[in-house]
Amino acid sequence: MNRYILVLSFLFCSLLAFAQPSSKQQKLEEQKAQIQKEIAAFRTLLSDEKKKEKSVLSQLAEQKARIRLSEKLISTTAKQKRLLEDDIYLTQLEINKLNRELKVLKDDYSKMIVKSYKSRNDKSRVMFVLSSQNFLQAYKRIQYMKQYASYRKMQGDEIVEKQEKLNVAKTRLEKNKVEKEKVLEENKKEKELLEGQKKEQEKLAKEVQKNKKKYTAEIDKKQKAAKEIDRQIKKLIAEEIAKANKKNEAKTGVKASSSTSKFILTPEGKIVSDNFKANKGKLPWPVIEGYVQQGYGNYQDPVYKGVTHMNTGVEIATKPGANARAVFGGEVLRVQLIKGSNKKAVYIQHGDFISIYHNLETVLVKEGQKVDIKDSLGRVFVDSSGKAILKFYLTQNTTTLDPGTWINGM
Repeated sequence: MNRYILVLSFLFCSLLAFAQPSSKQQKLEEQKAQIQKEIAAFRTLLSDEKKKEKSVLSQLAEQKARIRLSEKLISTTAKQKRLLEDDIYLTQLEINKLNRELKVLKDDYSKMIVKSYKSRNDKSRVMFVLSSQNFLQAYKRIQYMKQYASYRKMQGDEIVEKQEKLNVAKTRLEKNKVEKEKVLEENKKEKELLEGQKKEQEKLAKEVQKNKKKYTAEIDKKQKAAKEIDRQIKKLIAEEIAKANKKNEAKTGVKASSSTSKFILTPEGKIVSDNFKANKGKLPWPVIEGYVQQGYGNYQDPVYKGVTHMNTGVEIATKPGANARAVFGGEVLRVQLIKGSNKKAVYIQHGDFISIYHNLETVLVKEGQKVDIKDSLGRVFVDSSGKAILKFYLTQNTTTLDPGTWINGM
């Protein structure tokens, strides 16, 4: 019985030890696939744009995006390597343990077979029972022989089971070693590519430094445009919050202050908001294919060292002619004509969350329309250099959020 409990304990511990690395490895594999998808999109788009005239700043932004993708891929393959090394180590420990246990079991089994062989005569077994002093002793001897035969079978089964586990562990060990070599090779190649990309980036940065005045004006123009977009987004959302809260006063029984910066949600709106929150990290990309050219948060000024700028959304490069798509089901809150241009933006409400699709050429939805996840919203604007950049923002009420933590694999 004790041996049986020990076997169960070992099996349980083994499952715990190997289930976790396997799950983590699968997650890393998915992350790597997404990064490789972005890299493939980057190469395709770059190839399509080669004939077009592009500014040095545009080339520098592309190079930075490619370096970021390479660094993400290198980091992911490094994590994979560490997990594989851990799995190889644990598998080797399991193999060593199984070999030791198999040796003990086989030795015991061998002794039992020899003993059984010596007492194989049926007459001796009968005499063993008949020589009992009373009926109870005879009964106990019969039961002992049954238990002995059962134990012998159990030992044989245990040897077969452990041998099978040993074979599985050896196969897994060899597979992990092959996988580790593959990951190491991938990591090495990507590091070599990264070195080349960094040299190209340095070359472009030097060219920017030579023409500081020219590029400073271009950067300032872009920064002013970005700040104006942020101002318009905050103003528009504040207006929509005030309008929605006034409308929902009767439903919620809550009288909202005109200065409040939060949606007063109806019970239905609360459900939508909770569902959206539950899908953090699982939302689809707002385009079918593309790569992040500029991520959320602070980034280094291309001209002046030590100067940083804040990006409140993400800029996603995609194919010319591509449509933006909803990252979650909701209601079209506003279709905005961007001031001073023919470009448009679509705002979709998901409870107290809002997803914003900026820089659209055409729009396929209207205000108040219900949309489902992945519904097309409009075609992304293509600039004079042939680039299609979707500016995607995410807010909770008026607070900007990092889309990278909400979109799957971003």
